[in-house]
Amino acid sequence: MATVLCFGEVLLRLSAPGHELLLQQPRMAVHVGGAEANVAAALAGFGHHARLAGCLPANALGRAAAGELRKLGIDTGALAMGAGRMGLYFYTAGAGQRPGEVLYDRAGSAFALAEPAAYDWPALLAGVDLLHLSGITPALGADPARAALEAARAARAAGAMVSFDGNFRPTLWAASGREPAQILRDLFAEADIAFADHRDVGLVLGRAFEHEDPDARFAAAAEAAFAAFPSLARIATTVRVRDRVDHHHLGARMACRDGRLHACAPIELGGIVDRIGAGDAFAAGVLHGLLAGRDEAASLAFGQATAALKHYLPGDAFSLPAGDVDALLAGGGLDVRR
Repeated sequence: MATVLCFGEVLLRLSAPGHELLLQQPRMAVHVGGAEANVAAALAGFGHHARLAGCLPANALGRAAAGELRKLGIDTGALAMGAGRMGLYFYTAGAGQRPGEVLYDRAGSAFALAEPAAYDWPALLAGVDLLHLSGITPALGADPARAALEAARAARAAGAMVSFDGNFRPTLWAASGREPAQILRDLFAEADIAFADHRDVGLVLGRAFEHEDPDARFAAAAEAAFAAFPSLARIATTVRVRDRVDHHHLGARMACRDGRLHACAPIELGGIVDRIGAGDAFAAGVLHGLLAGRDEAASLAFGQATAALKHYLPGDAFSLPAGDVDALLAGGGLDVRR
């Protein structure tokens, strides 16, 4: 199995219970999450040595969050403790035709305030096979953006594979007051594999992909991304069709630099429990497949199945072993396992 380093902010998620609105009742459920932490948790569950780099507040919340990450199998040795607060987000689950809603409260967090020089990337990347980053980190401020880019360039210099998830969050970028296109473009340029759709590619390249056929649209965006970013070898995305908040169809696509295009037929997802973190589960599943020596088509299918199962796990993180994903791929039954 591989050694993977993920870099990003650890968050506490506070959710209204069930399908209630925030503070409709005087209680909330708390989960530890964050895009990069979610990827690390899934990869740890699949048997990889998954480490998380970043900065937590030097207080009881930071220590508790680190403890929860360790329970998920994540190596927290690269997580620093520093000044600042715990990053939070509040989540209201949707129902029927009412969409879910996320409210961020991350300004002044320990991660956002950490100096880029605090990360000794050559040391942190020693022995690492893959570095995973997301577009959420640069949206948090100039220092996190610089640290992410330095990490990507150091990983490439060290011969490690670089994975980048576009994860465009308009509310975070609007609050930052900075234009995302060039900042994200610099990170795309360092990636070997990108998790992005035509909108992410269009944002960084300053053009629209308006093909009516979704497959043609993705293929055109991928072709443009490969032309713009010589290091990029693969680009993958989920394809989601929403009938109701709790009933979706989830497909997946991957394009390769040599022109091959892989696609997975949609999986019907009814009675969804929690869709937060599904994109991170998809990324982790694809990465696991590639790191474990599976071909692109098999890795894409594993990622899709991982994302599908995440919809039936409360909280941010995917916490099932690889065998459960393979069982779904093999058409395993739904009887109680005894």
